[in-house]
Amino acid sequence: MVSTYQVPPGSSMCIRAFGQRAQGNCYYLPLGGGMSMDFKESWKQIIAGEINTLLAEMGASERIDPSGVTAELPPRPGMGDIGFPMFAYAKLLRKGPPQIAATLAQRLDTASDAAGGKSAAGTANAEGPYVNVRLDRRKAAAAILTEMLNKPVGQPRNWAASQDFLPEGKNQAPRIMVEFSSPNTNKPLHLGHLRNDILGESISRILTACGAEVRKVCIINDRGIHICKSMLAYKEQGDEKTPESAGKKSDHFVGDWYVAFSRQLKEETEELMNSQNLKKDEAEAAAPVLSRAQELLRLWERGDEETVILWKKMNDWTIEGMKKTYERTGISFDQYYFESETYLKGKEEIGKGLEKGIFYKNSDGAVMVDLEAEKLGKKILLRSDGTSIYITQDIGLAIYRNRDWPFDRLIYVVGSEQQYHFKVLFAILEKLGFPWAKNLCHLSYGMVNLPEGKMKSREGIVVDADDLIDSLRDLALEEIREKEREEAVGSPQETAEKIALGALHYFLLSVSPFKDMLFCPKESLSFNGNTGPYLQYMGARISSMLRKTDDCPSEPETAADYELLNSDTEWDLLKTLADYDEAVSAAASAMDPSLLGTYLYNLSKAFSRFYHDCPILQAETQELSAARLDLARAVLKVLKNAFYLICIPFLEVM
Repeated sequence: MVSTYQVPPGSSMCIRAFGQRAQGNCYYLPLGGGMSMDFKESWKQIIAGEINTLLAEMGASERIDPSGVTAELPPRPGMGDIGFPMFAYAKLLRKGPPQIAATLAQRLDTASDAAGGKSAAGTANAEGPYVNVRLDRRKAAAAILTEMLNKPVGQPRNWAASQDFLPEGKNQAPRIMVEFSSPNTNKPLHLGHLRNDILGESISRILTACGAEVRKVCIINDRGIHICKSMLAYKEQGDEKTPESAGKKSDHFVGDWYVAFSRQLKEETEELMNSQNLKKDEAEAAAPVLSRAQELLRLWERGDEETVILWKKMNDWTIEGMKKTYERTGISFDQYYFESETYLKGKEEIGKGLEKGIFYKNSDGAVMVDLEAEKLGKKILLRSDGTSIYITQDIGLAIYRNRDWPFDRLIYVVGSEQQYHFKVLFAILEKLGFPWAKNLCHLSYGMVNLPEGKMKSREGIVVDADDLIDSLRDLALEEIREKEREEAVGSPQETAEKIALGALHYFLLSVSPFKDMLFCPKESLSFNGNTGPYLQYMGARISSMLRKTDDCPSEPETAADYELLNSDTEWDLLKTLADYDEAVSAAASAMDPSLLGTYLYNLSKAFSRFYHDCPILQAETQELSAARLDLARAVLKVLKNAFYLICIPFLEVM
């Protein structure tokens, strides 16, 4: 569908292209005026301007907006650099797409130097139903490198006004809250948490780069039956042991007691199934150890002193260990929320909704909500004994957060298995009358599986985050030693740690968040192909070359001539560089860091071809050598910026 707007009757208003139209149907694009890399956007305005001119000549009142013009990459390099399909305008202009393309190409038949030293961007030609634009390589090369070397990169222009993240009527940087990680205090972080953490951190960095004001928050699930399970096992079997006395990291120590409880529950369940011929779920519900854990939860909610002291001690152990893992992996938060401090707020809101008739009491006393009209069924909000469930906490927490830090959008980074939960949560908040409820978003991501199958925390079949990073680090360290690079890298242990994090983070982000993935540690550490270490190696390779150049400066220093960068290989690399801001913007809009990862891999491959095909230090002239060095510097600048956005440590040496 074509986006149009109406021109007032009798008005001669006509949207013009970015440049000014001059004699000979040339469009002049000022390449030094702050938009020099936005060739695609500039040509969108040109195409929109010409289509609007045609509409005005027809006497039509409709006009198209440049933002709605589709720009594509032609299937073959020989066809041009940007392609504009004309299908969408056939109905408006009452012509076939090939006719429209031919008409526009005739109007835009050439581009040349404009008065005052400005530079034309290129020429347009018709190819069937497409208008294909061929940019002037020499002028574009100079514009791209001049801008990239002298201005910040990875900061898409005007993105802050994107309606994807702003409520209607607001036109300033959006305030976006991102919730991620959301750990339980009964076990350490595992591989599944790592995907959540890196998605949340990367999305937050990308949104910030695009102009948003971002607040990263983490809800610590520090109460509930799952917490009481590890507490009960420790209380009954712990013998006053501590992480220090057991020689274990504190969160791993607590996790062992959760596994111990699950083991005991399994034994009692099997015994009841055999002795009383019960089904598994009936036997588990009747297990004495589960009843004692439920009683422990009731004691905690009543504020029993002994229970609260035990709860605080074990939570402190877990949180202390988790924060060490966050620091190790580069994850940070602006604020922590604790379920134990917010779940009562949810109960208060449920009470208010009950008084207003939004909710109702079931025959057993449980508080319910009817969402049949939303095709979500009926949902319990408070159990018959008055205890809370997850939805209770999330209702209160969302309300509390908006009062605490009014947001334009709240993004929950939570696994796809919770899709129903968030549909219910958002529907309930809308029923309660909160206008910001429509701005809540569930960034649903797929499960991380192992070659051996699905992880199960209660059975201890997990890959703990710390253990996984340790094993990746040790593998990287082994590679460094095999290649005898210990002295070259300076600190083999530190370098191996950064390679491990680069491998892990890139692997977890290289797949679209919405897909399940299979994590393969050895594959993630490969120095060939689409991996983090390959990208890190490319950055280290460029850094090494530039260090050698800086150590041996030419006398006198030669000025670079960017217009010499006009070979096919150089042009491919330059075009890829110029697409960086668009790649960042696309990753933000889609909330998908894998788009940025794909861009990085393509950039690295383009640089590898350039490095192979175009001698840098041994170029034909000093001016060309200097230009190619600056091209390498621009690539390095983008790599460093993008590495930060997707949480890959940069290495000067590998």
